[in-house]
Amino acid sequence: MTQFFVASTTQLGSRFRPGRVARRIGVVLVVVLGGVSLGLPGALHAQEAEPQEPMYRVETTGGEVVIGTLVSEGEGEVVLDARELGEVTIQRQNIERMAEIPPGRFRDGAYWFQNPQSTRYFFAPNAIGIPQGQGYYQNTWVFLNNVNYGATENFSIGAGTVPVFLFGAEALPIWVLPKVSISTPRDNLHLAGGAVFGGVLGAGDSEGAGLLYGSATLGNRDHNVTVGLGYGYADGGFASRPAINVSGMTRVGQKTYLITENYFFPGVDDANLISLGVRWAPENFAVDFGLVRPLTDADGVIGLPWLGVTLPFGS
Repeated sequence: MTQFFVASTTQLGSRFRPGRVARRIGVVLVVVLGGVSLGLPGALHAQEAEPQEPMYRVETTGGEVVIGTLVSEGEGEVVLDARELGEVTIQRQNIERMAEIPPGRFRDGAYWFQNPQSTRYFFAPNAIGIPQGQGYYQNTWVFLNNVNYGATENFSIGAGTVPVFLFGAEALPIWVLPKVSISTPRDNLHLAGGAVFGGVLGAGDSEGAGLLYGSATLGNRDHNVTVGLGYGYADGGFASRPAINVSGMTRVGQKTYLITENYFFPGVDDANLISLGVRWAPENFAVDFGLVRPLTDADGVIGLPWLGVTLPFGS
């Protein structure tokens, strides 16, 4: 039920040619993936302006956030020097959480908060694990809904559905999304295995379908590249050939990320898909804007838009 906008070359004029668009998107994908893997994170970190003293982030029970250096700390209160605000006194009973901010989170004097959606691209997950006790709700084009939660540091579980009952249908498609993730000691290489177990409630004796996959991610939560391999199954059997996923993400601003998510099906060239988009992500939500299209010319289709919203939750 995902809604797509499709424009033809006839409607938009002869200056738009699908093949040319595909080549341009392909060039951008190479730039994004190449930049992530060949040192863009290092270039960004080189521009960081680390504060002279340790900085702390305090979140109050009322939802306010104060960032500053620690002036004093007692049993009943905490005093921070919050720069423009001066010294701020916060009562202990009003503190929801307090943590020291790693120096690498400051760039040009500004605080770069944690990526609120670091474990997924547009739709496909990477191999980085969801921290224990944290999770997110993701909605795409209103109809596609996913919820994922970090049960442990290495295992997450999720589920999703399309609410077709809104259109009077009695059957309900659902899927379950388990994932196991392992990171290397240096935390720059991550491995994961997972699955998509799908079925339809209210469809009688219909058999389920889904996907088993493995993936490897190189990088951190702000800049990474992922290669995944998956085998689909349906009607009691597995596909004879795998689906290959190559995706990447790089943070180019405090709230801005470039994302690419691409699928390749050996022996089925017409099914290959490429995508490119932007994620705008303040600290407490994320919005994805993207364009998806077949890698080969597809009867005048320039691209299908992607729009998704993510709301993180948990500790």
